[in-house]
Parts: sequence; C-alpha cells; structure tokens
Amino acid sequence: MANEIQYYTDSQGNKVSVIVSFEEWQKLNERIAALENKLKVFKSVREGIQEVKQARKSNQKLQTLSEFINENRS
Repeated sequence: MANEIQYYTDSQGNKVSVIVSFEEWQKLNERIAALENKLKVFKSVREGIQEVKQARKSNQKLQTLSEFINENRS
C-alpha cells in the first residue's frame, strides 16, 4: 500500500476526500515545507529589490553587504 491512493466520493460521485499511506503523507508534508521555505526566500528577495528601487528613486544611500554583515554580528 506504499503508493496506493484511495478516493472517497459523495452520492453524486464527486471526490470528497483522499487516503494516502503514512509514508506518502510524510513525503507530501516535507515537500510542502520545502516549498513554503522557498516561497519565503523569493518573497524576501522581491521585497529587497523593491527597497533598492525605492532607495534609488529617492537618492538614498544603500547599505553595502559588508555593512550589513557587520551590523548583524553585533
């Protein structure tokens, strides 16, 4: 039953729920967690790019990578 998937349907034949093996459930949850982390990174990068664009429009001085790293060491 490792990859067996069972579907439950309502009286009209519409799928309403699914049963998967526990092993498959764990794999799905691990994949979801990995994708959520990836999404967080992409959102952070997008926010960073927007911040840089705003700073450039308003002629703000941007922090260097060295400054950022040293700031977070404190």
